[in-house]
Order: sequence, then structure tokens, then C-alpha cells
Amino acid sequence: MSDYIVYHNPRCSKSRMALAYLEDEHKKYQVIEYLKKSSTKSDLENVLVKLGIPAEELVRKGEPDFREHFKGKILSEPEWISVMLKYPKLIERPIVILGDKAVVARPVEKIDELN
Repeated sequence: MSDYIVYHNPRCSKSRMALAYLEDEHKKYQVIEYLKKSSTKSDLENVLVKLGIPAEELVRKGEPDFREHFKGKILSEPEWISVMLKYPKLIERPIVILGDKAVVARPVEKIDELN
């Protein structure tokens, strides 16, 4: 079985819970600290395909950057992707990937949908 990939923010309790869940289940995983290592446009597009959602659904709308710059705006799919690349804090987390599927692990039990 492939390793899980976790888009992780160490400051996020839900993200830490996802790693603990995988540890408890004895699953192998790789961590991508997406706030330290910027994603590419291609990376983000691939994640969205695996999630099966439009880019706007992956945007954290409660973040100050969203409220200040994007609240009430209607953007295209490529524009939302560009926004998340410029403001990675706006990317919902944690994202857990296994093979060609992904989930936003809120709650962490959503990870089980990948099996």
C-alpha cells in the first residue's frame, strides 16, 4: 500500500489530529508543510482533482486574508488556484491523499474514506 500524503500545518490542531490518527492506525505517511514549501500550480490542480471539488471549496473563508482581499468576489477556477498559491494560509487543512483520492480530514475519520 502506498504512503499517505498529508498537507500539514503544525500550528493547526486538526492537522495534528490527522497525523496522530494515522500514527494510531500504524499508517505510513509523508508530510508536506505547505506553508514552508510552496505548492506549484500543478500540485494544487492535482490535489483538487483527487478531492473532486472546485478550488473555491478549498478556500478557508474565515481567514483574515480572505476577508480583506476576496470576500464577495467571484473568481474563476484558475484565479482561485492563483489566490491559494499566493496566500497558502487560505488552503483548507489537513488534506490527506492516498493514491488517486484525497479528503479534507475534518473530522479525522474522513481519512477512512480513502481505503
